[in-house]
Amino acid sequence: MSARALLISFYSAPKHQFSSRRTLGSDFTIKSKLGSRSFSSEKTIFHLIRISSSSRNDLVRRKSGKVWADVKSERYDVVESTPESVKLEDALSDVVLRNEDCNDISALPWWKQFPKRWVIVILCFSAFLLCNMDRVNMSIAILPMSSEFHWSPTTVGFIQSSFFWGYLLTQIAGGIWADTVGGKFVLAFGVVWWSIATALTPIAAKLGLPFLLVVRAFMGIGEGVAMPAMNNILSKWVPVAERSRSLAFVYSGMYLGSVTGLAFSPMLIHNLGWPSVFYSFGSLGTVWFALWITKAHSSPLDDPELLPEEKKLILGNSVSKEPVKSIPWKLILSKPPVWALIVSHFCHNWGTFILLTWMPTYYHQVLKFNLTESGLFAVFPWLTMAFSANLGGWIADTLVSKGVSVTNVRKIMQTIGFLGPAFFLTQLSHVNSPAMAVLCMACSQGTDAFSQSGLYSNHQDIAPRYSGVLLGLSNTAGVLAGVFGTAATGYILQHGSWDDVFKVSVGLYLAGTVIWNLFSTGEKIID
Repeated sequence: MSARALLISFYSAPKHQFSSRRTLGSDFTIKSKLGSRSFSSEKTIFHLIRISSSSRNDLVRRKSGKVWADVKSERYDVVESTPESVKLEDALSDVVLRNEDCNDISALPWWKQFPKRWVIVILCFSAFLLCNMDRVNMSIAILPMSSEFHWSPTTVGFIQSSFFWGYLLTQIAGGIWADTVGGKFVLAFGVVWWSIATALTPIAAKLGLPFLLVVRAFMGIGEGVAMPAMNNILSKWVPVAERSRSLAFVYSGMYLGSVTGLAFSPMLIHNLGWPSVFYSFGSLGTVWFALWITKAHSSPLDDPELLPEEKKLILGNSVSKEPVKSIPWKLILSKPPVWALIVSHFCHNWGTFILLTWMPTYYHQVLKFNLTESGLFAVFPWLTMAFSANLGGWIADTLVSKGVSVTNVRKIMQTIGFLGPAFFLTQLSHVNSPAMAVLCMACSQGTDAFSQSGLYSNHQDIAPRYSGVLLGLSNTAGVLAGVFGTAATGYILQHGSWDDVFKVSVGLYLAGTVIWNLFSTGEKIID
């Protein structure tokens, strides 16, 4: 008698008791009063699946009290039975249930089958899109505002840097808060806070300079928690193999936010006046908040709608699962790679924040573009960054998958992120046409974006459980670069030239390259 016929004949006789043991790669043993028989696990499970995919009436045809089955004969051996005893019907029902679960999953609408971890990534991307929209609009609006309120270049630099006062305050605090409470609520707080501050900016400007400085600092407080909160969330939701791509995609939201802000701000100012920029951009935060609070969770363990297959993938491959109860500050600050990350972040952000806040002014003063042209041409470098950040993320993950060490990948990507901008900024003093100047700016920012797969991915490499805190720590240094660099640029321009501004940035890029390659690592150094 064949294996399949034997199973069917057993199934039609409910009075017999059976025990089953099924383990992939071992024998499947069935015990009855007729004896113990063992089948090859692969063949037996194959037959069980075939049985589960059809109804009993399709498999067993009763005629005159007999069972008819059209099967081929297969060999089986007799072995000892297992001590555990259950009915064969239970074993078959289990296979049927598993098959029905698979069918149920495949029958779900496509939006419910879409990986939830990428929903989280897309929502974080959207938050960073709003983040830079609300930040960069001041770099356009400051031109008509300074004309209306008669601000000097030094005052403009002071206003631009006031954002970083608040931004500096919440970097480390935001990291501690995110790692201990969870990133969902911290990021939600940040978006709501900075959206309100954005909407209040025109009112504060008309009340007076001190009020404007306070509101801009308040806006920085909200945006300061965004990066640590995002880093905490992704460390729990995204497997290591997808780290560079996911971070690059989220950070590209910042670049596209700059593109959107720089593209739409001139049109809004031209048609509705400069206050409209702040009112319209600030109101978008409420839409994002409504989606985030209903769809996002701080951890896969908190999400009741997460499909079992994806939960298994995430929890089996991610590196940060348990909440942090205390921060080992002494251990963190004793590691040279941590200091390499902090110093490199400072060197990187000096040049990045100068371009973020002063680029439209450069186009207006040096290249003689009008307000609309300054905004539109400032878009190209950020578009380049959005593209190259994702390209760099794909290259980095591909190199890691091909066996290149994470340390080497991080050093390669960050070296490009330092030396690329340094080279192209040095070319600005030698170009004579606005088109070539814009091209140099685009290439500078494009190579800068490779940093997303370098230092910005390194926090989760070296201290995954403390990634929020570590990003807050290094980004504090980056914010200090923004505070000093943005204010210093206004001072340099009042007493020097744009060439002097770019020389300082190039010097810091070169220093960062040396420090990063000497002391950084891609290995986990803090558990």
